[in-house]
Amino acid sequence: MYYGQIYFNDVANGIGCRTAFFVSGCTHHCKGCFNEMTWDFMYGNKYTKEVEDEIVESLKPEYVSGLSILGGEPMEIVNQKEIRPLLERVKKEVPHATIWIYSGYTWEELNDKDNKRCHGEDTDAILSMIDVLVDGKFELEKRSLLLRFRGSSNQRVIDVPESLKKGEVVLSKYNDKEESRLS
Repeated sequence: MYYGQIYFNDVANGIGCRTAFFVSGCTHHCKGCFNEMTWDFMYGNKYTKEVEDEIVESLKPEYVSGLSILGGEPMEIVNQKEIRPLLERVKKEVPHATIWIYSGYTWEELNDKDNKRCHGEDTDAILSMIDVLVDGKFELEKRSLLLRFRGSSNQRVIDVPESLKKGEVVLSKYNDKEESRLS
């Protein structure tokens, strides 16, 4: 797996101060994507054990709320192979860290065991370890600068543990409607 960027002390991609990890590789190719260069699976730098160590260490200070994984597309099957061990390590070594994943795949697609495009042997384990999923492709026609943590109104901020428990989508308290980022 390759990655495009890592932002330490990021406050834009989830609640609190976070580490934002932008993986490379995406087959969605959303019109108006803010991160087009990460569509290429070989864009940026190779993900290594040293990079993983740096990410995990960055989460250890108490002021860091957690890890946000974006892209590209973290839930592409080939990326899931590296995301799963990273999340297992974060859960073990930094249990206070919340984990957010941004995916162009919807909750329903990710949970469809027949959808081989995004559901593989690592998918269920990944979903069981994350706190929030921001799902859905970016749709330029539904773009809104008033939404928190997402770019278009079709995207949802999902409370993953509650959704898994209830067997249906439970929106996070952070899934505001058309609320201003300034209010």
